[in-house]
Amino acid sequence: MNEKMSGQRVLVTGSGTGIGREIALEFARQGADVAVHYSHNDAGARSAIAEIRALGRRAEAFQADFKDAAQVRALGSEAIKFLGGVDCLVNNSGITFNQPFLKVTEEQFDAVFDVNIRAQFFLTQVIVEDMLQRGRGSICNITSVHGLAGAPEHSVYAGTKGAIIAYTRSLAVELAHKGIRVNAIAPGWVTVENYFKAIPGFNEADASRVAAEKIPLGRSGEKGEIAKLAVFLCSEDAGFIVGQTIVADGGTTSLMSLISDFRNPSSAKFGTGYVPGV
Repeated sequence: MNEKMSGQRVLVTGSGTGIGREIALEFARQGADVAVHYSHNDAGARSAIAEIRALGRRAEAFQADFKDAAQVRALGSEAIKFLGGVDCLVNNSGITFNQPFLKVTEEQFDAVFDVNIRAQFFLTQVIVEDMLQRGRGSICNITSVHGLAGAPEHSVYAGTKGAIIAYTRSLAVELAHKGIRVNAIAPGWVTVENYFKAIPGFNEADASRVAAEKIPLGRSGEKGEIAKLAVFLCSEDAGFIVGQTIVADGGTTSLMSLISDFRNPSSAKFGTGYVPGV
């Protein structure tokens, strides 16, 4: 196996379930030692570290409530202590939320911003201090297509994801000359455990049908595809990529929503009379 992350030390937040768990596993497959973070339920995190250790890599799970900045900073310090330093940070942890705009409360607003952007920001401070001692490092922030395109009832969630995109750019240009690269990934529809909890009657068959109709590629994304992209962005293969948000959405944000069916030729004839041949 070509282990492109051999010898690297990685912290992946929110890595007990979903995309984060697969990212942690993929780093380990590529030779990295991994600090796994979870917020509440440790079962997924414990199974992840068991799989990582089975690959011959070092791994440990650390709990931190991302609504508490003190716990966030402690997580960074504990990961640094366990790994002996952090070479790669993947800021994946986040919560999603939908609510009509006029019904959003201050408590709801604060909870989502605290977890999705405030915690990420202050954890990154701790890790960057460590990276600066060696003059190198890479950071991958997981945002969302919600930061690039609008969806009803997602004003708060989308606000956090847009903030991640903007802060990624600014931090990247501040740290690049110090040897630290910062980039982000904006996944589109990737089916994870939360879909089954949040959507009544959700099932894989219906999801596949809807994805085939709505996503230009004809399917939803796989967790492994996002994980491999995160490893790439943190590797030397991406050494000249700085401050970018890479969209992995099967063409979702590239599709103009006014087009009713992108698979068939349009019946409209714009340009008739003033564009030759129309």
